Amino acid sequence: MTARPDPLSLVSAAPTQGDGPRPAGHPSVRSGRIGVLLMNLGTPEATDYWSMRRYLKEFLSDRRVIEVSRLIWWPLLNGIILTKRPGPKGRDYAKIWNEERNEGPLKTITRAQAEDLARHMAEVVGERVTVDWSMRYGLPRTADRIQALLDQGCDRILAVPLYPQYCAATSATACDQVFASLATMRWQPAIRVAPPWHDDPVYIDALVTKMRADLAKLDFEPEVILVSFHGVPKEYLLKGDPYHCQCVKTYRLMREAFGWPEERFRYAFQSRFGTAEWLKPYTDETVIALAKGGTKSMAIVAPGFTADCLETLEELDGENRHYFEGNGGEQFAYLPCLNDTPDGMRVIRHVVWRELSGWVDAKAAALSPVAEVVAA
Repeated sequence: MTARPDPLSLVSAAPTQGDGPRPAGHPSVRSGRIGVLLMNLGTPEATDYWSMRRYLKEFLSDRRVIEVSRLIWWPLLNGIILTKRPGPKGRDYAKIWNEERNEGPLKTITRAQAEDLARHMAEVVGERVTVDWSMRYGLPRTADRIQALLDQGCDRILAVPLYPQYCAATSATACDQVFASLATMRWQPAIRVAPPWHDDPVYIDALVTKMRADLAKLDFEPEVILVSFHGVPKEYLLKGDPYHCQCVKTYRLMREAFGWPEERFRYAFQSRFGTAEWLKPYTDETVIALAKGGTKSMAIVAPGFTADCLETLEELDGENRHYFEGNGGEQFAYLPCLNDTPDGMRVIRHVVWRELSGWVDAKAAALSPVAEVVAA
């Protein structure tokens, strides 16, 4: 009886130029590889007025982000917002800009996450899996990176929107870009999209583990920890968007794992603009109320962001620090996102291995350090 080959050896040795010899004269076609595309929101290419205006125009023209009637929104966007906001927003970005790389921190961190994942996949399955990254707004564009994966022979692609909680304004619009690029292709790759991981035990454990480590570095114990998620208009919830429910579940699981009572472990929603009602409670109002109510020390954590960005570094660690200290608070700490830390990469690797099931043999996933952590 002939012994069956080791499945992992088949994965590692899978052809990258196709499934076998091609007839004479056949066009050269690369195929047989798997692509993983990490997708994040985006960042301007510079902090000057025109760079900010281009970025804001692309972002605020997205119907997934702004669902207001175009008859109302276009005059407001083009006549007021794109005239007045680029300057102040550029100054906000300048406060957190990565001067060494001349880019926003979201781009720096997302690239680092992709590079770390690429090294890990190469160690486990060799060259079979190619990892890349893209931004929904700005560069690098999703369509360009999908084409780059195709050019490297990836006829199967796992798209990973880097949002633990699903929202049409983030997850769905990222996928819209993937599907729009497919609509232009004669030979489409097979596509999988990683679902949100808002209640995944690996994610919750990583959040709490990193929080404990970050809190241990402080010279005070906060009286209150505020879990802040990016807000959306309340109307989106009423239309059926699951974002609010998934955020609250993430918060509940974090609180239960952390072991603090609700009065000391709270949640809120940040980054609202305009006059419509957004998801409540609001982060800024909560921070001010805590300070005015006698809370002298607090910490904020933002588990909805997989990478630090303007909304965390400038809004939470800047604006909300000012709100707290300006209204009687004394000790304030912002706890960084998971980013490309070991805990952050543990989550991303776990999600990727989970969604590659059937494309990459389970035995390969079993060799992943993530799998060992999960199994433990």
